[in-house]
Amino acid sequence: MQLKREQAVRIMNKKELSQLYYLNREIEQLKSRIEELECIAVSDTSRITGMPHVTGISDKVGRYAAEIADLKELLNLNLKKCFYELNRLNRYIEGIDDSQMRMIMTLRYVNGLNWEQVSASISPYASGESVRKAHDRFLKKAD
Repeated sequence: MQLKREQAVRIMNKKELSQLYYLNREIEQLKSRIEELECIAVSDTSRITGMPHVTGISDKVGRYAAEIADLKELLNLNLKKCFYELNRLNRYIEGIDDSQMRMIMTLRYVNGLNWEQVSASISPYASGESVRKAHDRFLKKAD
């Protein structure tokens, strides 16, 4: 078996290995949405309609404050999940005997590189397709 016996780590499938990638994408989307809402809340644009405006005063910050607070809480939760997934992924990768496969897994799942970038980092002669196939064979064999 290609995993070290002293580090009996449960075999991970592609979906589990990819969780860090998707968490990072989700975090970026949350940050972008928070930034967008904060810009809307503090923008100084005023409407000129020619008609007097008598009913109530609009508080943009107050209107978006609850949504921003909820998104920030969700962001913090996802950052904690991200830290947990990174530690879990690193423990799994450290348990792999083959140093090249450890490098492939790290570049792909921790650093988030695509297969062409992984292959360029591994060897000037390897293609993205060959590295992906070696990765797939490893996961199939480890199952």
